[in-house]
Amino acid sequence: MILEMKVPSPGESITEVEIAEWLVEDGDYVEKDQAIAEVDSDKATLELPAEQSGIITLKAEVGDAVEVGAVVCLIDTGAAKPEGDTAKEKAPKAEAKEEPKKEEKPAPEKATYATGTPSPAAKKILDEKGIVANTVKGSGRDGRITKDDAVNAVPSMGTPTGGSRGERRSKLSMLRRKVAERLVSVKNETAMLTTFNEVDMSSIFELRKQYKEAFKEKHGVGLGFMSFFTLAVVRALELYPSVNSMIDGKEMLSYDYCDISIAVSGPKGLMVPVIRNAENLTFRGVESEVKRLAIRAREGEITVDEMTGGTFTITNGGVFGSMLSTPIINPPQSAILGMHNIVERPIAKDGHVVIAPIMYVALSYDHRIIDGKESVGFLVAVKEALESPEELLMENNVKKALEM
Repeated sequence: MILEMKVPSPGESITEVEIAEWLVEDGDYVEKDQAIAEVDSDKATLELPAEQSGIITLKAEVGDAVEVGAVVCLIDTGAAKPEGDTAKEKAPKAEAKEEPKKEEKPAPEKATYATGTPSPAAKKILDEKGIVANTVKGSGRDGRITKDDAVNAVPSMGTPTGGSRGERRSKLSMLRRKVAERLVSVKNETAMLTTFNEVDMSSIFELRKQYKEAFKEKHGVGLGFMSFFTLAVVRALELYPSVNSMIDGKEMLSYDYCDISIAVSGPKGLMVPVIRNAENLTFRGVESEVKRLAIRAREGEITVDEMTGGTFTITNGGVFGSMLSTPIINPPQSAILGMHNIVERPIAKDGHVVIAPIMYVALSYDHRIIDGKESVGFLVAVKEALESPEELLMENNVKKALEM
């Protein structure tokens, strides 16, 4: 019996996928549920498992865009399993024949001319142009380089080092193309502005220094910065609900929950899994969920459902060393918070200049739905919570908040 394997729907609104890689070859024997291909959608890379055991015949090539429901391969379920792991192992290996060595041709040399002595005026012009004298053909007596020769000499494009100047082209994945399209549409379709502030991270540093080892030993996850930022964002969203809203046609859609998207760098590019109902999570809950989603994204196991939705996004360019940036809104959301690297900087405290760990933060927002007052107030609320976490995020009971 010949089974037609069709592309399953990876998620709502996805109409096609791209064959990123075949994990088997045409004519291989595959087992039921064996991963036979990786397919890219506009949101994630997913594995395609074999529906039955048998000999496979591929019907699409790597790079092909295939509609959901289209046939990508055939499986002959009546074919007997070959001896050994694969049919290829059964076939004897052909002895490698030594190819006759081809005579290597010397690379063509760049044009040079017999060294001609430039006149003083010509030498000055050549030096100003950065041109080596032996690359200029002199028209004067005995090959002497005249002033006119120097004036008419054209410098070579770049320094003639003889280095490689190769190029290569590679097709953008469907995920990368869709991300590019969305980012361009955000710039074109929203009134995006960015407001900035700075955060003194001293209090968080002290808390982590005091509790991070005991926290990790008890809960099995580290006490990182993401839990502080996530809970500070949840508090700020409750104070400024317009930031937790989005435009839907001619209506403003607001949420009474906080689904926080976190930008994670994966093997196929940027992925944005979602922490659901972050308003109900503790520090341990946030850190556990961040770790779980980050691992799944980096190992290519993240699902479309885990990246669908989200009412607000946090992105951390600081892990790559970014000092400051203007993050682009993750549509259809209306705002995104950008974290950056932490650097010791001189600041004024109580009339004195002190050195403190400072992070610049940026909030990009859609001005069509969020006014300047709300955007600035939101970012100030985040700053306040991060600078006074015991009072504003832990109700002055650190051990209870950390479940110690």
